[in-house]
Amino acid sequence: MKLGLIGLGKMGGNMARRLCRGGIQVVGYNRSREIVDTLVKDEGMTPAGSVEELIKKLGSPRIVWLMLPSGAPTEEMIERITPQLGKGDIIIDGGNSNYHDTERRGALVKNRGLHYVDVGTSGGIWGLKNGYCMMVGGDEEAVANISPALKVLAPKADTGWAHVGPIGAGHFTKMVHNGIEYGMMQAYAEGLALLKGKTAYQLDLAQITELWRHSSVVRSWLLDLTASALAQDQTLQHVAPVVPDSGEGRWTAIEAIDQGVAAPVMTLALHMRFASQDQVGYGNRLLSMMRNAFGGHAVKKAE
Repeated sequence: MKLGLIGLGKMGGNMARRLCRGGIQVVGYNRSREIVDTLVKDEGMTPAGSVEELIKKLGSPRIVWLMLPSGAPTEEMIERITPQLGKGDIIIDGGNSNYHDTERRGALVKNRGLHYVDVGTSGGIWGLKNGYCMMVGGDEEAVANISPALKVLAPKADTGWAHVGPIGAGHFTKMVHNGIEYGMMQAYAEGLALLKGKTAYQLDLAQITELWRHSSVVRSWLLDLTASALAQDQTLQHVAPVVPDSGEGRWTAIEAIDQGVAAPVMTLALHMRFASQDQVGYGNRLLSMMRNAFGGHAVKKAE
C-alpha cells in the first residue's frame, strides 16, 4: 500500500516512521525539508519536493493523508489538492478539525467524486512506540481501502482503531474525547494540589502517584505520565502556571450548550485554563473593588 502524507510535524513525522516500519510506502511532504530528508535517511520514506510531486508519485486510488493544524492550513491544503485528484481518490484529515468543517468539506469533496475520511487521532508523541488510537469517520469503501495503514498505526491490527460512523463522526468523537481529557487532567491537578497543600503531613507526591498507578480506581495513562514527571521534580518551579487550550475543549463546551446537555466538569476545566491564561486579571480587580465598595475591605495594591 502507498499513501502520501502531508505535514511531518511531531505527530505526522512519527506516524510516517511507524507506517514505513510497518511496510506501508509513504511519500512525504513538509514545508521544512529537513524532516523530509531525515525520514528518507532513517526510514526509507519517498520524498516529495512539493504537494504536486507527492500526488504524481501515488498510485490509484491515490490516498493523501493530511496532518496539519486545524482551520486555515487544512482548508487551504484541501482546496489545493482537490483539483489534482480524480474519482475514487481519498483525502484523509488526521488533524483536530472541527467536525462541522469536516462535514462541509466532506460534502464538497464527495460532489467531485472523491472520498473523504476524518481520523480523530490520539497518542501524542508516544504514538510511535505505543501506537495511535484512531476514531474514523467516512464511508465503508474508503475506510476499507485505508485499513492497512490504520492497522499499522494502531497498537494492534484489531485494537485501537474503529470506524465510528459517517464523515464527521471521527472528529466529533475525538472532540468529546479531548473534552473528557480536560476534565481528567483538572481533577488530577486539583487533587494533587490539595495533597501538596497539606504541609503538616509532608506528603511525597511521587510516592502517592506511583502508589495510585497500581490497582487504584483512578489509575490511567495520564496518571502514569504524572507519576513519571513528579519522580523527577515535585517543585515544578521551572513550569509557568499557564495552561493553553487548543480548541477541542471549547468545541465540546459549545456542543454541550447546543444539545442542552449538562457538562459542568468539562466546561469548568476549560474555564480553569482560561483563568490560567489571564495575565490582566481585570475581572479579579473588579471583584476586589466591589468588596471595598460595599464592605470597606482592603484592596491589595498592584506592585
